[in-house]
Amino acid sequence: MVNSTSTFRPWRSKMPWDAAAMTGKAWAPGNIFTRSGVWPNAGTDSNTSANETRIRNIGFSSFGAARLSFRARRSTMLQERILDLSKCVEPDRVRREVYTDPEIFELEMRRIHEQVWIYCGHESQVPNPGDYYSVQVGRQPMLMVRGADGTISVLYNRCPHRGNMMCGDRHGNAGEFFRCSYHAWTFQHDGRLRSIPMMESGYAGTRYGRDNPDCSMKRAARVESYRGFVFASLAKDGPTLAEFLGASRVAFDDMCDRAPAGEVAIVPNCFRVIQHSNWKIFLENQLDALHPSVVHQSTGRAAHEVEKQIEKRTGRAPLSYHMLSAFATVTIDKWDNFQTLNYPYGHCILTGYMGLRPKDPDTLAYEKVMQKAYGKKRTEEILAVNIHHVLIYPGLSVQSPLQQLRAVRPLGVDRTLTEIWHFRLKGAPEPIYRRSLAYYNLVNSPATLINADDLENFWKCHQGLASDGGDWVSFGRHHGRDIEKDGRVETAANCGTSEAPMRNQMKAWAQYMQA
Repeated sequence: MVNSTSTFRPWRSKMPWDAAAMTGKAWAPGNIFTRSGVWPNAGTDSNTSANETRIRNIGFSSFGAARLSFRARRSTMLQERILDLSKCVEPDRVRREVYTDPEIFELEMRRIHEQVWIYCGHESQVPNPGDYYSVQVGRQPMLMVRGADGTISVLYNRCPHRGNMMCGDRHGNAGEFFRCSYHAWTFQHDGRLRSIPMMESGYAGTRYGRDNPDCSMKRAARVESYRGFVFASLAKDGPTLAEFLGASRVAFDDMCDRAPAGEVAIVPNCFRVIQHSNWKIFLENQLDALHPSVVHQSTGRAAHEVEKQIEKRTGRAPLSYHMLSAFATVTIDKWDNFQTLNYPYGHCILTGYMGLRPKDPDTLAYEKVMQKAYGKKRTEEILAVNIHHVLIYPGLSVQSPLQQLRAVRPLGVDRTLTEIWHFRLKGAPEPIYRRSLAYYNLVNSPATLINADDLENFWKCHQGLASDGGDWVSFGRHHGRDIEKDGRVETAANCGTSEAPMRNQMKAWAQYMQA
């Protein structure tokens, strides 16, 4: 955390123990809470304030009462901070603390990631009764579970008895029921309490039993799916999933419609990357059409040179070189021919997908299968959908023509987990799957230079924002040229590299944080 004396922090409390409470530091006798955390076993000296001395001398019994009083004061302080956060976001720029302050990150978890619809996984990840997949929703460890009746539930990964984590594996099958490894409490696949060892003799006359909902595994407040993609919200109230997704549903429609069978199946396992940067930096990059020709230029040029040499000798280079060379051949002026459509809740669509070798033999064979499934007219409509990327704020980006998505799981103010998944178009010829898988590996695998280029810049951005070299982050490219139309904000012609998506994300961020 940057020293508060040199940093704009209108939302900060002046109370010396505030940072410790907000960051979860443990209290113990002899510890002094300070703005930067905890000083262990600090003694009284001429530099110790009266407040610090008083806090240090509080015992366990009196500290409990003080903590209750503090919670009431903290609630008031929190509301004041939320009001002051409006000063952090302007139409074309935001304060750097939005990315670097741990206290703001805690508010983000509470007010955004643990309130809105968060992507959990795909139904094909849990095909059988008892199958589960571990997922993080905000800061909460959860389980996406298939029940005996086929219903999918999202449960907190916690036994209600003593808090033991129910499942330590990333995925698996619970069998006929979940069984806690600590005291053998068992639960149905939907989380309902099934049994407690010696329930009659051990819990007779107590509040504990099947009739008490507190004895069952807690469920996410709301769970819905769209075209097989499962989302959960921890908030009881709010828009439905369909209302939340709005026009961004086209990402799932486009991906599933491109499958002759009308649905997709997830490819087991994924690339999991921990980025040492704030989660918003990653999301802003997803629809940043200006960076590919800059950041990935060296990789694209090298691939393009090799592609030309191979084509000169053999007449046709491997598809992988063609895929990578696009980072050099698609220049900034071509990216400006794209367009962004920005929607409420921070969602955005980048149009202008560029196909890979259209009308080659594999593509023609695929089109024949599609026409057999849908008819010629409907096939033409499906394949004419012109989408490059869809961002579903705050935790998902989808490239439907390439059958891949990235789920964002914030771990800390400067640590972000991204899960990169690939999907198979059911009913499509095998070469189409291999082609999309090749691109998936080329761009996302640990061996690729593309992802490494991005990760380095994410880290460098976060490091720069933590310095005192400036207070604002600029999103001014093509600002003032946006067009409001049909409930969305479009970029003007030849403005595909506009920073409108970033402006739209931060507008939604401010609305969520002050809700």
